[in-house]
Amino acid sequence: MSSTTRRSFLKSTAAAGTFLTLPAATYRAALLAEDKPSETIRVGCIGVGAQGRGNLNAIKKHVVAVCDVDKERVASTAAELEKSSIKAQTFGDYRKLLESKDIDAVLISTPDHWHALPTVDACKAGKDVYCEKPLSLVTTEGRAMVKAARANKRIVQTGSQQRSGKEFRQACELVRNGALGKLTGVKVGLPGPNWVDRAKKPVPDSDPPANLDYEFWLGSAPERKYNVNRVHYLFRFFWDYSGGQQTNFGAHDLDIAQWGLGMDESGPVTIEGAGTFHPEKWFETPETAKQSFTYANGVTVLCSLGKGGYPGGVTFEGEKGTIHVRRGGLTVTLNGEKVADPYKLPTGDVKLYVSNGHHANWLECIKTRKLPICDVEIGHRSATVCHLGNIAIRTGRKLTWDPAKEEIIGDKEASAMLTKEYRKPWSLG
Repeated sequence: MSSTTRRSFLKSTAAAGTFLTLPAATYRAALLAEDKPSETIRVGCIGVGAQGRGNLNAIKKHVVAVCDVDKERVASTAAELEKSSIKAQTFGDYRKLLESKDIDAVLISTPDHWHALPTVDACKAGKDVYCEKPLSLVTTEGRAMVKAARANKRIVQTGSQQRSGKEFRQACELVRNGALGKLTGVKVGLPGPNWVDRAKKPVPDSDPPANLDYEFWLGSAPERKYNVNRVHYLFRFFWDYSGGQQTNFGAHDLDIAQWGLGMDESGPVTIEGAGTFHPEKWFETPETAKQSFTYANGVTVLCSLGKGGYPGGVTFEGEKGTIHVRRGGLTVTLNGEKVADPYKLPTGDVKLYVSNGHHANWLECIKTRKLPICDVEIGHRSATVCHLGNIAIRTGRKLTWDPAKEEIIGDKEASAMLTKEYRKPWSLG
């Protein structure tokens, strides 16, 4: 099918209305379903580091282009694709990739501070998007991404792949249908930072390696000398680029809490939090933290980060028992007895979105124009919960949040942390 015919077809169908027990890579692989498209959707991958390569492998036969600010990563990825007889275009600047008429969609696996701009630009360029979680670095970015997706009628999937896991859907359907009776609370356990495990110890700033376009890597973030312990995986423990494990794993498990509560288009109304930090400031995000998110229905989500916290995953608590769900595991206790096979429990009339593969769901939605299971609005709302928790920890104050207006009430300092200043010449506008 020609590109013109394909786009005409998509427009017509749209008009018609049509952890922690498993490592991330293992869990992601378990969720990959064989897609059977009637045509090939041509995908450009922006960011091809570890997470990027995992995402790329999930849709390999669709990949026609790869882009990264690290030349070595681009070259090695292209070479690996050639072994599968895939000749991919290569780019160092994602804007050049977006100019290509031979690309229908993009898969973004960049550091968090590089999620918003490529997503917004891709939507404006008429490309559909899969963007890794957390969707945004700050809340205002997420809302801009939603607006760009809607204004340009683009499909945008957030990479919170637990939504495509049957254990999470079953847990949330049980909760939403009242299996626990009145819900009394939710507990979320997030892991602590692994900066020390990866970096071992601080090293001096240095010149960036020749293969890395460090100026482009910084992008809209403040100017700062290169340090090997602040880039690639380790970026996530510095505020200018990410929000620590709060936004890393929180974008999975706080997302599931939102799903179970039926709050995909809303959020908490009050937030409190406190945390501890590395005594020598080797990295910036919390080592441990405790937070509470209270919703308008009176339910409070308690969230821990690091040692001494709640069990990993999400625990829903109600009058009749508990439901604990984590990657690859679902435990249900009702009336004091553990349910032998929780998947045989009837859920009820409320049926949640079924996706048997996160990437496959995205590709199918590109064809049908149906919203994906973790649509940009959902990803934005779940990331917002993570951001609010971090803001409460950093300010040490109780926050009052208006989910409809997306505003912190009566706290100018905290409100300022909902957005960021972009370093010139970058602009989200």
